[in-house]
Amino acid sequence: MDKYFVYIVASKKNGTLYIGVTNDVMRRAYEHREKMVEGFTKEYGVDRLVYFEEYDSIENAIKREKNLKEWNRSWKIRLIEEMNVGWDDLYLRYLDGSRPAPG
Repeated sequence: MDKYFVYIVASKKNGTLYIGVTNDVMRRAYEHREKMVEGFTKEYGVDRLVYFEEYDSIENAIKREKNLKEWNRSWKIRLIEEMNVGWDDLYLRYLDGSRPAPG
């Protein structure tokens, strides 16, 4: 079964946020970290994976992404802190093996 992820990357705690959709959240987080793709996240240093959700359909993931993009900033921050109070880079958590990789 395919998995899709809605994710949020940040420049730092309470910094600039970017919301996206991918079928491989670890690969995409790596691409953001390494500044591999030109655009907003590279320009603003948005490279820390701070939040993600998993979906079984791309349609539901895209719907959720669009919904989150409409939220005000304080709601997004509250959502992040419900899962990740310290705004830790979740990519590093999974990379170091302290948690199994998503998907």
